[in-house]
Amino acid sequence: MKILFAASEVFPFAKTGGLADVAASLPSALKALGHDVRVIMPRYRSVERAGISFDETGKKVHVRVGEQIHTGSLALAALPSGVPVYLVGYDPYFDREGLYGPGKGDYPDNASRFIFFSRAILDAVKSLDFVPDILHLNDWQTALTALYLKNDRGIAPYHGIASVFTIHNLGYQGLFRRDDLPLTGLGWEMFTPRGIEFYGKINFLKAGLIAADRITTVSRRYAEEIQTPEYGYGLEGVLQERSQDLVGILNGVDYSCWDPKIDPLIPARYSPDRLSGKTVCKQALLKAFGLRGPENRPLIGCVSRLTSQKGFDLIVDSAQELLAMDLSLVVLGDGEEQYRSGLAELVEASSDRFGLHVGYDNALAHLIEAGADFFLMPSRYEPCGLNQMYSLKYGTIPIVRATGGLADTITSFDAGKCSGNGFKFSDYSPAALVQTLQEGLAAYRDPAAWKSLMANAMDCDFSWDRSAREYVTLYEGLLKKNSNVLRGSVREYGNAPEGLQGGFISARD
Repeated sequence: MKILFAASEVFPFAKTGGLADVAASLPSALKALGHDVRVIMPRYRSVERAGISFDETGKKVHVRVGEQIHTGSLALAALPSGVPVYLVGYDPYFDREGLYGPGKGDYPDNASRFIFFSRAILDAVKSLDFVPDILHLNDWQTALTALYLKNDRGIAPYHGIASVFTIHNLGYQGLFRRDDLPLTGLGWEMFTPRGIEFYGKINFLKAGLIAADRITTVSRRYAEEIQTPEYGYGLEGVLQERSQDLVGILNGVDYSCWDPKIDPLIPARYSPDRLSGKTVCKQALLKAFGLRGPENRPLIGCVSRLTSQKGFDLIVDSAQELLAMDLSLVVLGDGEEQYRSGLAELVEASSDRFGLHVGYDNALAHLIEAGADFFLMPSRYEPCGLNQMYSLKYGTIPIVRATGGLADTITSFDAGKCSGNGFKFSDYSPAALVQTLQEGLAAYRDPAAWKSLMANAMDCDFSWDRSAREYVTLYEGLLKKNSNVLRGSVREYGNAPEGLQGGFISARD
C-alpha cells in the first residue's frame, strides 16, 4: 500500500510530545513490513536547527486561507529508517521559535497556520508523484484534511484515497473563534452541532471525527473511555455515533532507542541476565540530582509534563505521606506553576531524598528510566503512555493509575502467582496513590518477589511491529470495504461535484 502519514510534529525534526515519537516510529514500522510510506509535516525553524539535511524539490503548494492564496515550498528529507519526509515550508507560519506558541500560550494565528497545513497536505498530493491509498491524519492540526478530502473525493487525484484519523489526546481539540470559519473555506452550513461547531466555536478535531473513514486512538481502553462524559470532553456523542468506525490500537516502543542493552545515553548497559549495570545507573542518577542516603533506598522516577492530567495534584497533595516514607523521588519535566512550586517545596523539605529538574533533557530521561527502581505515572487520564512501556524494558517497575493505555499495559503484581509487571490503582485519590506506593515498596523489600517482578517487566514486548500489523489490517479492511464507493467515480481536477464544496456532512454519511 501507499500511505501518506501527516502530523504536525515528527521526531527528530520537531517534538513537543509523544505524537512526534509515534509519527517517526509507526511509519518506520510500516516501511519494514514492505509498504510505501511517506510522512508530511511543517518545516519549522527547529528542522534547520536540528542540523537535518534536506533537499529542495522545487515543487510548490498553493493554498487558499480565507481570501488569500499562499505559496509554500516542498522539501524532502528522511527519517533514520529511510522513510521520506516532505517538509511544507511557508516562513510566515512556520519559521518561528515554537511549534504551537512562543512558550506560554498559543500563537494567535494557529487557526490560519493549520488550515494552511491541512490544505497543503492535499495540494502536495497533486504536486508530488505520490497518490496514497491511505491518508493517515493525526490530531487536530491535520483533522480538517479529512473534511477537505471528503468534499473533494469526486475529483482526481483524490477519488481513491481513504482516510484514517488518529486521536492522540482528546483533551486538545483545536478550538477557535466562529469568526475564523471563513478562513477554512467551508460554508456556514458546517457551523452546526452536526458539523464542526462546538459551543459557539470551531472545533478542528471534530472535523476529523465526522469526516474520516476510520477513527483510531492509541489504546483499547481509551477508545472506550472517550465515549463517556468523563473522558469525552463534550465529543462523546459524536464518538458514540461513530463507534463502529472507532478502534483502539496501542502505540508501540522503538526499542532501537529504548533498550538498556544498547542505550548509548546511560553510563552502563545491562540486560535481564546481567543487571549490574542498573546499579551503576542508579548511582549516576542519585549523583545527577544530588541525592544522598543508602543506595538500597527505593528510588522513584518520573518524566512528565507537570499538569493535573498527569496526576501531579495527587503527588503534591501526598507530600507529607511521601516525606514520611522511606523512598526517594526524582522528577524531570515542566508545566503548571502550582506543581513546579509544590515539587520545589518537597525538595526543600528533604533535598537529600527528593529532586526536581525543570525542563526536558533526553539524556536525563534515559538515565531516570535506567536508574530508578520505580516509575510513577498516576495520570488522571492517559490515552496510551509510552514511559510505562519504556520502564518495563529497563526493569523499572511502573506505578500507574488504571486508565487508558496504562490499564492496557500494566498488570498488578501478584507475589503468590509471580505474575504481573507493575502496580496500579483505580480511585483517583492521594490515599489510593499512597497505598499503591506502599505495595510497591513491600515488593521491593522482598528479594524473591522483586527478582520475579523485574523479570516479568523486562520480558514484556510492546514493539511497533505488533501495532503496525494491526494498522495494516485496518487499512486493508478499509480499502476493501470502501473500494466500490471510493473508486466509483473519477472526475478531472477542478470539477467538484455540485454541493460538495463546503457542504454539510453528517457523521453517518
